[in-house]
Amino acid sequence: MKTYTYTEKKDTRSGFGAGLAELGRTNPNVVALCADLIGSLKMDKFIEENPERFFQVGIAEANMMGLAAGLTIGGKIPFTGTFANFSTGRVYDQIRQSIAYSGKNVKICASHAGLTLGEDGATHQILEDIGLMKMLPGMTVINTCDFNQTKAATIAIAEHQGPVYLRFGRPAVPVFTPSDQKFEIGKAIKLTEGKDVTIVATGHLVWEALEASKVLFERGISAEVINIHTIKPIDEKAILESVSKTRCIVTAEEHNIIGGLGESVARVLGTHNPAPQEFIGTNDVFGESGTPAQLMEKYGLNSISIVAKVESVLKRK
Repeated sequence: MKTYTYTEKKDTRSGFGAGLAELGRTNPNVVALCADLIGSLKMDKFIEENPERFFQVGIAEANMMGLAAGLTIGGKIPFTGTFANFSTGRVYDQIRQSIAYSGKNVKICASHAGLTLGEDGATHQILEDIGLMKMLPGMTVINTCDFNQTKAATIAIAEHQGPVYLRFGRPAVPVFTPSDQKFEIGKAIKLTEGKDVTIVATGHLVWEALEASKVLFERGISAEVINIHTIKPIDEKAILESVSKTRCIVTAEEHNIIGGLGESVARVLGTHNPAPQEFIGTNDVFGESGTPAQLMEKYGLNSISIVAKVESVLKRK
């Protein structure tokens, strides 16, 4: 069994900041906008090196989306930055009407997603943003798992023509993907080979899935772990090839199971190859205040819950 280790933990938002800074040096059309959260979005280096290509809009997220849409008309590639809740829920109308409807080349970059925003509580956490964004025609939806993958994705989406929603987080998490990786939009990554069950995970739950696979291996269960960093367009081929072998699947995400990765996978299976499926995610609830670790444990978004769901789905094969 292939195992993964890490030597450090970093927050994925810092991966975004590093990627944006790199784009500032290599792509003169990239511009950045922020809604009064420069430090939280780690945009400082880009601003330091490219002050004329940065726009501070203040706490006016709807205006930020309108400005970003307008900047694309002149050939710019705008990267907007604020918390995931404010990047989607607060400005859904502006994204739908001004960006998605006309296919504007805006990169909506959203930090502090999911429960792991932590102590700021339910009003600032968002667990429905993936659903909101993936339902918009033409919108690409990406949810990265660690610092290196977030940096690579940030750089890659600048070359993609069309609107993108890039989701990342606040807490420091294990860095286990290669620093020199090439990020391919829509291409899932098989992390471990397995024959008994498929585990597809996204974002912070990818590491938890790998940890679960170790426990399962010790119990004689061979798990195939797949990193689904692009939720739309989803890699149907990777999912179907794996499930044709394992004949059951567990999906894991830091998001409501209604409208998230799990439902996208269920659609793929229902259309092509129905198989037993279990879901890891929040179940139609809002979050609450607490440390990220406390919240992930309370809502069952960890390796322990993944192991339990695997054992459950195996009984349904």
